[in-house]
Amino acid sequence: MGDDARTSTVLVVSSQVARGAIGARASAFALERLGHTVWLVPTVWMPWHPGHGLSTRLAPAPDGFAAALAEIAASPKAGEIDTVLTGYFADARQIAAVAELTERLRLINPGLRLVVDPVLGDGDAAGHGRLYVAESLAATLRDRLLPLADVATPNLFELGWLAAAPVATTAEAITAARTLPAPLVVVTSAPAMMTRAIATLCVTADAATQFEHPMIEPAPHGTGDLFAGLLAARLGAGLATEAAVGRAVAGVFELVARSTRAGADELVLAAEQDRLVHPMAEVSVRRIGEARARRAVVRPTPLG
Repeated sequence: MGDDARTSTVLVVSSQVARGAIGARASAFALERLGHTVWLVPTVWMPWHPGHGLSTRLAPAPDGFAAALAEIAASPKAGEIDTVLTGYFADARQIAAVAELTERLRLINPGLRLVVDPVLGDGDAAGHGRLYVAESLAATLRDRLLPLADVATPNLFELGWLAAAPVATTAEAITAARTLPAPLVVVTSAPAMMTRAIATLCVTADAATQFEHPMIEPAPHGTGDLFAGLLAARLGAGLATEAAVGRAVAGVFELVARSTRAGADELVLAAEQDRLVHPMAEVSVRRIGEARARRAVVRPTPLG
């Protein structure tokens, strides 16, 4: 159980694997460890992440997927859902079904929060990269689902693609983030001030905050999914935006450090689950426009 003020019910729509800590395996674990209730809708099932090699992909039939989501919306328990968190989609028709579900749930609960982790592609520190989903799927997410989002968590490449804008610098990334329809955009893998560091940008219409920590390479897969889950958990618990982002950044950084130290090829969520609740990693926080950074989140702890 987490130490935040309250808990919520989160509908997670993402990929699922048999082995590993990626997709819904990462986000749902984080949410439940922090005391939230999870409703889980897999978009695809695989034995393992494609980074470990080719494997069978089992995706639900689009009509069946849409029918199941319609049943959720019509359920007498649908009013329990406070947040919808989306991750990887296997088909553009799944995105349309989730958008319809969100619209129906908001008729029951107008305060429902939609957190969209646009799992579309990967890139480098300048925002150059490639989509690993069909462009039609990415366009459907941009045009149908993102306008409904309260929070979006793109990586730097995904931000540049969604905004159709350059993102090689912090200023460019902030400008691009403000063109997206979500009122809160949290950009992962963003440009950092320090060398050998990585940043996360928290951007709203009138403020921007940069969270920065040393880069750890190679990092296990699933960090974006874990971050989205932790952020949804902290926001669902009622934390203020900057505090929620800071806790999520610290939690992911510490899990990556500990997983790498252990020589694991996946995030060691079960072994280090307490660090999701009480992250101890040190993260630098800088409000853009301020001259000085401050060290924040919590005191450091040895990662051995």
